[in-house]
Amino acid sequence: MTFSQRQLRVGELVRHALSDIFMRGDVHGLAVPSHLVTVPEVRMSPDLKVATVLVMPLGGGDRATTVKALEASRRELKAELSKRVELKFLPDLRFVIDTRYDDDDRINALLDSPDVRKDVEDGTEDEA
Repeated sequence: MTFSQRQLRVGELVRHALSDIFMRGDVHGLAVPSHLVTVPEVRMSPDLKVATVLVMPLGGGDRATTVKALEASRRELKAELSKRVELKFLPDLRFVIDTRYDDDDRINALLDSPDVRKDVEDGTEDEA
């Protein structure tokens, strides 16, 4: 998936603002402590009206509860975001868990499996 420069720039602007909101604890009433949530990336839709916020609870906490709490506080988060980001239209926020680290671990485990290791070792002998 490719993103335009504008999508990347606005996504980074929204990510930075949300990270600051979470770090300072500016949204009260979250079911999960906001300072325990990290925002690795924000992906903007081509029309910049939807922001998909990839979140990860620090320490790998309860992911489902984290997303539910953030979704329930979407209105408050958007209001706080409007104070920090100057955009013509403020995007709708959608929260999803960032699974990239889990995917990396899964791929590393596959590469360390005996079958794959055997294939790799057989392949290096053919090249020599």
